[in-house]
Amino acid sequence: MKALVPVLMAVVLDLLGFGIVIPLLTFYAEEYGAGPVAVTLLMAVYSFAQFLMAPIWGALSDRFGRRPIMLFSIGMATFCLAGFAWAESLVMLFVFRTLHGAAAANISTAQACVADVTSLENRAKGMGMIGAAFGLGFTVGPFVGGELSVHGLAAPIWFAAGLSLLNFVLAVLWLKETRKPDTKRPERSIHPSTFIKVAKHPVVGLCIVLTFVMTFAFAIMESSFTLFAEHVRDLDARSVGRMFGVAGLTMIAVQGGLIGRLVKRFGEATLVPLGVGLLSLGLLLLPFAPPPTAMVLVFMLMAVGQGIASPSLHSLISKGAQPNEQGFVLGTNQSMSALARAVGPTMAGWLYIGGSTWPFFVSGGILAAAVPLAWAAAKQPSKASAA
Repeated sequence: MKALVPVLMAVVLDLLGFGIVIPLLTFYAEEYGAGPVAVTLLMAVYSFAQFLMAPIWGALSDRFGRRPIMLFSIGMATFCLAGFAWAESLVMLFVFRTLHGAAAANISTAQACVADVTSLENRAKGMGMIGAAFGLGFTVGPFVGGELSVHGLAAPIWFAAGLSLLNFVLAVLWLKETRKPDTKRPERSIHPSTFIKVAKHPVVGLCIVLTFVMTFAFAIMESSFTLFAEHVRDLDARSVGRMFGVAGLTMIAVQGGLIGRLVKRFGEATLVPLGVGLLSLGLLLLPFAPPPTAMVLVFMLMAVGQGIASPSLHSLISKGAQPNEQGFVLGTNQSMSALARAVGPTMAGWLYIGGSTWPFFVSGGILAAAVPLAWAAAKQPSKASAA
């Protein structure tokens, strides 16, 4: 597990920079004249770029190694964050946000690093540590972004760019190659038919479909919550940052300390549908939860659901892929997740215009209907076979 420390640090700093932008993105875009649809589209283009790039980064890391892909993508993220803070028009915000999304698709490579150095028995724990790194980024990031927003909305973004630069320097110094040199490199091209083939995989196919549905529903809420918080609950960027910070702290507790023991006791087959159900319940309750106490409790409930379901799903997918295709399969899963985060916000803006509570009811309803899919996906055979 020591080999994972530099990888986890890279993910933490990467997600910290991303998390800093979350609570102020809506306020920042509105300064350039963006309405609800434009605000949510600004979130969507980031994820659409991830959708396009995640399997490419994953496949390239299978071929050339994890380290060079991580270094390039981190360096690119530094440039894009600085450009986003420097931008003087809504068009430029879209340009740099899109490029940053392409760089941030490197999470599939980080997951492949985990798969390289963990046994099947410890795979869920390793993926849970990646999830905990996410949680740490989403805990400290939004809180820092919200607190720094009192110095101007661009100040937190410049700070995020500085963190990304630090991330690049530390990765150059400490990040080692985890891919075994004797692992056979797959002769695989990035083609739409390959996505279909992976989705039909007898082991990981349903899990990838569930990843899409789960992420799609959550993205609807995530992209519209700040609009709801600002215009319905009268919250500012600092309050929104603290709300996401509580959720991230809860996710750290679940994914960093509990998920390994929960998997050993109950198994992924039980935890996946349980997590989906808890997340659905939280989304449906959110419009009725006034700030601060009730809303914080609902955010904690959603974080528990996400913290249980996500690493369990990633574990099942990783176990179902062969060693020489870990990067590609996990990249495909990340790509489907990114597509969901692009489609979800695109829909969220229109739902919000129809009614400020509609995004939460629609996303919660989708997940409630997906619980049977979660049971089916988790019950698939677990032995690895070719995709």
